[in-house]
Amino acid sequence: MTASDTAALRSVALPAEHGGWSLTLEPVVLGLLVTPSLAGAALGGVALLGFLARTPLKIYFVDRYRGRHLPRTRLAGRVGAVEVVLLVGLLVAATAMGSARFWIPLLVAAPLIAVEVWFDVRSRSRRLIPELAGTVGVASMAAAIPLAGGDAALVAAGLWCVATARAVATIPFVRLQLRRAKDQAHNQRTSDAAQAVAVGATAVGWALDAVPLAGLVAIAGLATVHTWLARRPPPATPVLGAQEVVLGLTVVLATALGALAP
Repeated sequence: MTASDTAALRSVALPAEHGGWSLTLEPVVLGLLVTPSLAGAALGGVALLGFLARTPLKIYFVDRYRGRHLPRTRLAGRVGAVEVVLLVGLLVAATAMGSARFWIPLLVAAPLIAVEVWFDVRSRSRRLIPELAGTVGVASMAAAIPLAGGDAALVAAGLWCVATARAVATIPFVRLQLRRAKDQAHNQRTSDAAQAVAVGATAVGWALDAVPLAGLVAIAGLATVHTWLARRPPPATPVLGAQEVVLGLTVVLATALGALAP
């Protein structure tokens, strides 16, 4: 394979959304820490392949939607097809190795993923609605993995609640910081409202005995940090990304420890 071939493959195979890696893998890590299993690991692979496949499939369907038939269109279609086949294989493996109850959160999340795909095909994926819909949909893995491993539905619901709250608090905040860094028009109230919604939803989950107290504290801490940082000078994009990775891992580890505590 020549250097140009490698560059072409990278352009259609590697996601441009660097923050998406963290928001995709956090629910997987959370689910596996609380309920490790081979079926759960297979579902983790499904989440990763779904994230990877989004890039080539988006390129392929956007090109087809606009009537373009370029070399990259064919390459993206082949890469996406291979990843989808592998994804389906892992779903079959997870079904064979674990409890089929994991399909419940995945089916509930399917309309959210469909919303993201609809916006993707029309090249509008950078808007708030598709970003939230897709990330909350992926957060369903925090529930699917424990269910696949035989854990209780209440535990699964609590983990999904925390993973969803993390997404709701993070995406509007990151969008705000990126716009502030570029001196673009922005609305700080949207981010502030998202922090309040995230804490409120997690508090309801805790009151229903689904979310561990450590998870509620972690989301409250995340919201507090976001609210404070939104009033500080915005950092460079790499620093913002690093901050969110640390905050996300903190939420995951705190929630997992809380869920495992006797």
